[in-house]
Amino acid sequence: MAGTDHIEARIHRWLVSHSISVLRLSMGAVLLGFGILKYFPGMSPAQGLVVATLHRLTLGLVPHLVPATVAMDCVATLESVIGVLLLVGRWMRPTVALLMVHLVGILTPVVLLPGRIFGGPHHMPTLEGQYVLKDVVLLAAGLVIATTVRGSALTVRQKSVDGSPAGVTTSTSGGIAKGT
Repeated sequence: MAGTDHIEARIHRWLVSHSISVLRLSMGAVLLGFGILKYFPGMSPAQGLVVATLHRLTLGLVPHLVPATVAMDCVATLESVIGVLLLVGRWMRPTVALLMVHLVGILTPVVLLPGRIFGGPHHMPTLEGQYVLKDVVLLAAGLVIATTVRGSALTVRQKSVDGSPAGVTTSTSGGIAKGT
């Protein structure tokens, strides 16, 4: 059993040390991929929903003042920039601020367009609705990433040989720092 505990402890230390970075990188890749798709008309399954949401958010001004293609390019650019910044891991405070604004924006169809989101049989989510609802996971991931901006850390409580707490190992988003 002691061998299993040792292996589990090593895995746990690795997870504490690297999981925030893995989350940041995977979220960056997802946002960059979604952003790039929006540059190509008809390629993003969210295109119609994005245009309809922007139309509602701007009280119908988007098609009159700014063509829908320009609005889509702005959303594509925002997602792509956030994705690249998450991948690079630099300028995290402005990145997290942009990410939170973006995440609020991508969840607004739930409030503004509930018929499009829950218009399936028995008010079940449509395909567009499922696309929006998966963003709840992105919101949660963004919140976890946001916690590390000011230096918060995951911790591992290590036990001494007799089972009493021996110290705490902490990690922000990569390296391990020893603490007590």
